[in-house]
Amino acid sequence: MRKNLFKVFSIIFIVAFMLSLCSCSILGLYLDSSASTDDSGIDKNEGLLISSVDVNSEGELIITYTNGSIQNLGTVVGQDGNVNVDINGNSNDASYAVAKGLRSAVSVQCTHNVYNQFGMLSSSASAGSGIIYKLDKETNSAFIITNYHVVFNEDSINDNGIADSIYVYLYGSEYGDMKIPATFVGGSNNYDIAVLRVDNCEYLENNVFLEATFANSDETYVGQSAIAVGNPDGAGISASYGIISVYSEHITLNIGGTVSLRVMRIDTPVNSGNSGGGLYNENGELIGIVNAKTSDESLENIGYAIPSNIVKAVADNIIDHCYETDLEKVQRALLGITVGISNSSPYLTEDGHIKVKETVFVTEVSKGGIAYGVIEKNDVLISARLNDTEIEIIRQHQIIDFLLNARVGDTFFITVERNNEEITFEIPITEDAINEY
Repeated sequence: MRKNLFKVFSIIFIVAFMLSLCSCSILGLYLDSSASTDDSGIDKNEGLLISSVDVNSEGELIITYTNGSIQNLGTVVGQDGNVNVDINGNSNDASYAVAKGLRSAVSVQCTHNVYNQFGMLSSSASAGSGIIYKLDKETNSAFIITNYHVVFNEDSINDNGIADSIYVYLYGSEYGDMKIPATFVGGSNNYDIAVLRVDNCEYLENNVFLEATFANSDETYVGQSAIAVGNPDGAGISASYGIISVYSEHITLNIGGTVSLRVMRIDTPVNSGNSGGGLYNENGELIGIVNAKTSDESLENIGYAIPSNIVKAVADNIIDHCYETDLEKVQRALLGITVGISNSSPYLTEDGHIKVKETVFVTEVSKGGIAYGVIEKNDVLISARLNDTEIEIIRQHQIIDFLLNARVGDTFFITVERNNEEITFEIPITEDAINEY
């Protein structure tokens, strides 16, 4: 099966990206020189320190450098305060998408207390990226999403391995005086997602900054624009451009243990420090979080990103269960079933993109699971509904990802095909269904 081939590929060629930097260099002092007018709409301005980033009265995004030079990225903010993106079908013009991505981008700096090779207490620094997920302008507070491996160090003296200090920097404010202290809300190494929290941050008053807008990653397609906005090499936030190469596959990483992650493959150039940064489509909508790349020097521009649907579901799960509680892990609902694929075939969407459809069926039902006595072996999964959201199940991963949104007290509706008849069942989500993950 194709999926298994991808897994073999990942084991052979992929090492955990760990796109955090084990470096003590000053973080984000200069604009990364890899940015260019070809892919980001921003001049190189190599070595120039940014003085300010602002939106003028016409809604134009303005960057001012310390030498007095000014860049105008054009009208990106409407009167309603929202970004106006107009690509006009030209996927090579990514400037507006980048401008939108910059407004929700942060760089992340962590310090871990560890014992060195001589058994003495020392510190280890790392850097990565993140996105503003939820922003409260009234309190100037925000939830920020990054990769779990950005804030985790298995050599940390802390029991949970999380950094002793975490700071984030907003775009255009990447120097020491403007670092923002952040706290760890919760995370999951099994999804490589962590949520941070910043409170009472005066820098968030600037109307430049906003929440990332999420796209439905199940609607992405091979060949779609994939624009990474992150903190490569810990040298400051910059952008790079590419496409989605593979819509969905699995890779195996080591994040405090071996984990298997579902990702999309991209040819967008990403490097150390991009981890946790946003991956955007041509409209500036988040389609994923960059988390890995191939380590084989004979291969170029093979990177990976966690799909936005997983990112959002995991982040919401962490916030709902961990914020202002003693919990730190994802609390995942399980039905107690195992699913497989009986066939997989390509099809064309209405706009001419090629996608894959699978027949997903039940291979096993566990005794004691909440679906036991309801769902049966060989049932074909047709659709699922939770609260006001309903999905058609055409890929194996959908039912697994969808259950991340289930909470105790919810009723889960599942429609199956059994003996050529479609049947819908109601399954209450109880405490017995929740597992820490």
